[in-house]
Amino acid sequence: MEKTVIRNAVIVNEGHLTQTDLLIEGELIAKIGDVGEVNGAKEIDASGKMLFPGVIDGQVHFRDPGLTHKADLYTESRAAVAGGTTSFIDMPNTVPNVLNMELLEEKYEIAKGKSLANYGFWLGVTADNIDEVLATDVSGLLAVSDDGLYFTKKGNLLADSPEIMEKLFANCPAIITIHSEREEIIEKNEEKYRAEYGDDVPVKFHPIIRSVEACYSSTVRALEIAKKYNTRLHILHLSTAKETDLFRNDIPLAEKNITTEVCVHHLWFCDEDYDRLGKKIKWNPAIKSKENREGLLEALIDGRIDLITTDHAPHTWEEKDKPYFQSMSGAPLVQHALVAMLEFVRQGKLSYELLAEKMCHNPAILYSIKKRGFIREGYYADLTLVDINRPWTVSPENILYKCGWSPLEGTTFHSAVTNTWVNGHMVYDEGEFDESSRGMRLEKIPQ
Repeated sequence: MEKTVIRNAVIVNEGHLTQTDLLIEGELIAKIGDVGEVNGAKEIDASGKMLFPGVIDGQVHFRDPGLTHKADLYTESRAAVAGGTTSFIDMPNTVPNVLNMELLEEKYEIAKGKSLANYGFWLGVTADNIDEVLATDVSGLLAVSDDGLYFTKKGNLLADSPEIMEKLFANCPAIITIHSEREEIIEKNEEKYRAEYGDDVPVKFHPIIRSVEACYSSTVRALEIAKKYNTRLHILHLSTAKETDLFRNDIPLAEKNITTEVCVHHLWFCDEDYDRLGKKIKWNPAIKSKENREGLLEALIDGRIDLITTDHAPHTWEEKDKPYFQSMSGAPLVQHALVAMLEFVRQGKLSYELLAEKMCHNPAILYSIKKRGFIREGYYADLTLVDINRPWTVSPENILYKCGWSPLEGTTFHSAVTNTWVNGHMVYDEGEFDESSRGMRLEKIPQ
C-alpha cells in the first residue's frame, strides 16, 4: 500500500488552523498528528504551506459528451486538479441533454476513463421529462437540475413555469437546483435594446437586460412554492444583493431546506469590468454592480450564502467573439477559483477557515457526499497544498483549459497550488501531472 507523510503543514479544517503532520495510506487519511517515522513512505515537507481539503466545485460545465471541441472531462479535470479542485458536479446540458437515468449512467462511464478528479452528475429536469423524473427513484442522486438546459430550448427554465415547479416541488424527494431568472422580463429588455442597437448590443448592457428584477422576482416565486411543499431547493449562482435577504443564516446548513451559492466571478468582477473585458465576462446570470458584488460577499460571510462554486463554462473564443445575441454566455474558471478566493483572505475580507467551509465542507454537507470535504482520519485523501507566498501571473502558457483563454489572463495571484491529492494519489506536483490514476464517482451518504 502506498504511503505518504505530509509534514509540518498548517491544516485548514473545521474552523481551525493546526500545524502538524498527516499520513496517507492508500486512498485514505490514516492519521493526523505526530506521525513519526513511517517505513517506505514518501515524505513531503510542507513547512510554510497550508493544507486544505480538496475543493468540491458544486457547479461546472465540462461539456462532455457532445461539446468536446471546447472542453472535455479530461482537459477540464486536469485544469481543476492543478487549481486544487479534487471533486466536481457537472450540469446536464451536454449533448444529448442528460434527461434520463440511462444517459446519466453513460456519462458516468465516460468520466470513469477520463477524469483526473472525482465526479458527480445531475439529472436534468424540464417540462418535457418531468413525469419521467417523478417516476424515477432519484433518492440516490446528488440532485436534479434545469441548469443550462435553456440553451437547448426556450421554456426549459423551471423558474418560468410555476405550474411545473408546483408539480416537481410537491413530488420530488431529491435536492432540486435551479437557474433563477425570469425569461419574460429578460425578453422585454432584449426587445428594448435590440430596437436601439440591433443585434450587436454593447455588452455593458448585459446586467441591465438580465436584470436584478429578473433574478429577484424569479427567486421569490421559487422560494414561495418550495416553502409550500417543504422542498429541498438550491438556488444556483446568486448574483444580486437583493436576493440574499431571502435566505436564512440562523440555523446550520444541515437543517436548511432552502440554500444558495455564489460563484467566484460574481465576487471578483463587477459591471465596471465590461469596458475592459467585454464578452469575456458575459455570464448568465450577469455580473452586476459593485454594490451587488459587495452584498454577495457580505451574505457569504454571514452565512446566508452557503457555497462558493465556479459555474465553469468554457466556450471557444470564436463562440464568444460574436455580436451580443450570438455570443455564448459563460467562461472557464475552475483552475483559478481557489487562488482567486485566497486573494480575499490576503485582503482581510475572508478567513482561511471560512474559505474551507464554503468551498470544501459545505458542498459535502449540502449534497451528502460520503467521506469527502473534510480532513478527517478515515476520509478519502483529497487534499490541496498551497504556498501562500508564491506570486504568479495567469498567461496563455499556464492556462490549462481546452478553450485556451481566461478572463483572468494578466492577473497576478499571490498564492499557488503546489500539490493536489485525489484519493491519496498525488496527481499534481509543482506543475507536473501523474495521470496513472483516475478519480472516483462521488457517493452519497445513505439517508
